[in-house]
Amino acid sequence: MLPAYYEDFSEIKKKIWLMLEDAVSNRNSQFRIPTFICGFNSDINGRIIVLRKVDKQNNVVQFHSDIRSDKIEILKKNSNAAMLFYDKEEKIQVRLKIECLINHQNEITKASWEKTQHISRKCYLVDNGPGTVSDIPTSGLKPELDNFDYTKEQSEKGYKNFTVIQCKIKSIEWLYLAAKGHRRARFDLENNKDSWLIP
Repeated sequence: MLPAYYEDFSEIKKKIWLMLEDAVSNRNSQFRIPTFICGFNSDINGRIIVLRKVDKQNNVVQFHSDIRSDKIEILKKNSNAAMLFYDKEEKIQVRLKIECLINHQNEITKASWEKTQHISRKCYLVDNGPGTVSDIPTSGLKPELDNFDYTKEQSEKGYKNFTVIQCKIKSIEWLYLAAKGHRRARFDLENNKDSWLIP
């Protein structure tokens, strides 16, 4: 039996948002860790990020980063980026075209930092930013921090490096792989236009 979203725009959109919203709290969701792709001129790169918040009303998704990450400098030059999601069980691929807003040491980062678990704050305590060249294999942390023996107060030092990237969705492309025949659609949120595409 074919799902309700097989050939129905409103059902497709409902399914996409349900999958995105579930990914924020469900660690087993395959949509939880999409590929984020950004670039400027010939410097184009992709990496896995963790989906942290979904705001359907405003068409925004967000994730966390270190302000010293090389993607921050890229996004300052070109705020346009893409996110790629795939759920193997559901046989659904979703591609987002987005515009990114970098939040650093503001109300948005304060609210997200308060919700960030003790264990996750460790990432922001490294002395040098992600991608810095090292002479030895390392986590980047001082030995005394390279375990879970640091206090919440010590973890607060990481806030200066903590960044929230808000991604305003400009368009959504959906692909459903079905034995009866694949289906593909594009939702242009900027112009409020829905289109079927050849898979």
